[in-house]
Amino acid sequence: MNRFGTAAACLQKQLGPPAAPPDYAASPFGSRRQRFLLGATTVAAHDLVVKILLVSDLHYALKQLDWITSVAPRFDLVVLPGDHIDIAGRLDGTVQVVVILKYLKRLALATRVLVSSGNHDLDTRNAAGEKVASWMQRVRALGIAADGDTVVLGDTLVTICPWWDGPVTRQDVAALLARDALKRKQRWIWLYHAPPANSPTAWNGHRSFGDADLKVWIDTYQPDIVFAGHIHEAPFKRGGSWADQIGATWVFNCGRQIGPVPTCVALDTQAGEAAWFSLAGAEIARLDQPLQRPLPALLQEPAWLRSQ
Repeated sequence: MNRFGTAAACLQKQLGPPAAPPDYAASPFGSRRQRFLLGATTVAAHDLVVKILLVSDLHYALKQLDWITSVAPRFDLVVLPGDHIDIAGRLDGTVQVVVILKYLKRLALATRVLVSSGNHDLDTRNAAGEKVASWMQRVRALGIAADGDTVVLGDTLVTICPWWDGPVTRQDVAALLARDALKRKQRWIWLYHAPPANSPTAWNGHRSFGDADLKVWIDTYQPDIVFAGHIHEAPFKRGGSWADQIGATWVFNCGRQIGPVPTCVALDTQAGEAAWFSLAGAEIARLDQPLQRPLPALLQEPAWLRSQ
């Protein structure tokens, strides 16, 4: 445990009190629709992405969603790569979706939000009989980019990959990545729920549950960052981690914990740092240097995180 104690104390101390949601009508970037021009597969925005918050595998943890909403205005981008639903919960999934959509709508008023599906989010089957998260269309209707969308944010291209359940959807993902490789910007980010095979971010303490296809795609395209989740235990287990580097690609899986504050990764693209916060402590990684293990504990507040 570092001197900040829990993730809640550490991150909330650095961020300060939540800011009020911005008034987009008075925003220098114009209206919300001007800021997010959402088409069938492409979103365009001209302002840069510097500070990013990653939280995954919320599984209908509403208090954690409250916390994300409270800190969201301090970030340029919040990414939620899958497993929003708790399929083991008592509440029907369709009801959970309604509540989650309300939270996403609130988040979208505070900052940019990108959402992808995970294996717990699948609610129907496509024409090929493969499970898909059809409610991602309702996320998109809120003006939030979701499964299958490509987002251009200044010098950053973001590809949002759906959870795939069979060869047809897998081929859709392969085609999406191949298409976006031709559009590559200075920085390329993927949302992809499962971490890659043979990565510490996919280790649950007993074996790797990583995605072999994702590993091949990373080797092929070398995106700058992959935001994942899926394996809750990875950051907490010996041999596991919240961060990995595969060639030039950084992979992040923040993991999952109980309580009102989720595990999370905060990243600053200008400072070239990523920090992980959890009940077990906090760690930091330099993105402009080769990954070295063990990752150092976070011993002081990053200047970029406490700045407004």
